[in-house]
Amino acid sequence: MKILSWENFNYCIISITNKCKDKQFSGVYGFPRGGLCLAVAMSHSLNIPYLDELKPGCLVVDDIYETGKTLNNALDIPDTTSFVWYSKVMPEWWNAIEVSSPDEWVVFPWENHTQAEEDMKTYQFSRERSI
Repeated sequence: MKILSWENFNYCIISITNKCKDKQFSGVYGFPRGGLCLAVAMSHSLNIPYLDELKPGCLVVDDIYETGKTLNNALDIPDTTSFVWYSKVMPEWWNAIEVSSPDEWVVFPWENHTQAEEDMKTYQFSRERSI
């Protein structure tokens, strides 16, 4: 289990900012819930509008890429650039600040750390049932 800190979060924001500082975006959109913290921070860091929906030419952020179910929603939106903090597979059309094992449970700073073990078990159980 990897427990991330707000210091790790700041590193992620700086990394995305450095990779995007020379690009023009219509704004930044973050998928609820995990992408919201990243989107607000990126809005401030790049001085671009926070968007409440996907729009052409926007920066799209999310906390983690596991199955692609969430981030794939950005595929049909023209001229988007997508970043995730953690990807559990090697990035293809999206960008990742960190790549981890598919089996590693990642706990983000805004999550309830004391409940992380239970959240992990619940998630794993739900994945086993969907196979």
